[in-house]
Amino acid sequence: MAVWARQVSRWCCLLNTARAVEFPGRLRSRGPRACRVFAPAAALPAAEELVPCGLRPYSHGAVGSCSPPDGAKGGSFSSPESNLPPVQQEQAKAEILPDLNAKILDEGWDDIPPSSALEVISEEEAVQIIAEPLLPLQSSTLRDYVDHSETLAKLVHLGVDLSQVEKRQKAGQLLLTLDFEKDIKKILLFLKDVGIEDNQLGQFLTKNPYILGEDLESLETRVAYLKSKKFGQSEIAQMVSRAPYLLLFSVERLDNRLGFFKNELGLSVKKTKDLVIRLPRLLTGKLEPVKENLQVCQIELGFQRNEIQQIVFKTPKILTASKKRLKQTFDYLHNIMGIPHHMLTRFPQVFNSKLLRIKERHMFLAFLGRAQYDPAQPSYISLDQLVSLPDEVFCTEIAKASMKDFENFLKTL
Repeated sequence: MAVWARQVSRWCCLLNTARAVEFPGRLRSRGPRACRVFAPAAALPAAEELVPCGLRPYSHGAVGSCSPPDGAKGGSFSSPESNLPPVQQEQAKAEILPDLNAKILDEGWDDIPPSSALEVISEEEAVQIIAEPLLPLQSSTLRDYVDHSETLAKLVHLGVDLSQVEKRQKAGQLLLTLDFEKDIKKILLFLKDVGIEDNQLGQFLTKNPYILGEDLESLETRVAYLKSKKFGQSEIAQMVSRAPYLLLFSVERLDNRLGFFKNELGLSVKKTKDLVIRLPRLLTGKLEPVKENLQVCQIELGFQRNEIQQIVFKTPKILTASKKRLKQTFDYLHNIMGIPHHMLTRFPQVFNSKLLRIKERHMFLAFLGRAQYDPAQPSYISLDQLVSLPDEVFCTEIAKASMKDFENFLKTL
């Protein structure tokens, strides 16, 4: 029985080999019990020889016994190749045993283990590995991230000054979280549609990088609101360019700001619109300084409400000027030079001039005996000529003196 068991094991091995030859792609390792003997289909025994003992059909002389085939006497199995000449036997063996190193066999194995981080590699392979520089976990400057961030690199190419951006609160963190193609490109196209020129984009984003994190639909809604208030395309472009934070304000805040200046100054809709076009930062700045300056003009400087309207409409910057400087300039013009309120109302731009310049020129004219500011008197000098003309023109046309005389006089002060 032991001999017959060994023979049945060999038949099973041959059967597995036949299947491997017929379906080579399905051959895979199944542990220590896998059969790795290859043989062509012609070398397999007949079908009835593969039938296990006890299932073979009855035949004379075989009842109750399981005898091995003739070629298996003595515990050996004789294959058909043994009956061939020696040369043909060698050829058959070459056909039976394929090259285990062939590429086609590698493609048949579908249980190839994945590469491991612990896999040993050669020195040549190790040299070819390029390690990317580590991204700093924390830094006080965006310069350390430019080489790692496509977004920052493209913003620099546009002309954005990252050294100024990083000074703004949380602006650097915002840029590092944005994707240029997904988040920033659409905002740039929107700004160009608004009227920002290509050569202005870098300067604009340097002043207001936060607009890159705004929702595009919200930005479009704010522009639509300005258009509904009869602001033209060029006027909107001018306002956005001069007040970069304008589009960060919601429609409600913009509407409240316009209403404040209209009601507080008593201006018409058209004059209110002209006022914010000339100084759009009135819509984005704080309102407390504006309220305080209006009170200073009315209570401390003594201007009437209608005079304040004229002053503000002609010179909007007076609303954001320093209160101290405003009071000092008025005191010198009104109390030292003797300029009445109605003359200051006609030439309110004098409040935008440096007080030192007003003093130097007035004192030089007084030294020459030409300090005459009454329009009803001869040799009248308007406040506009006093403060707006260059020194050379002021000396030759207003003071009727040379530039050297003016310089020598300044040395005596």
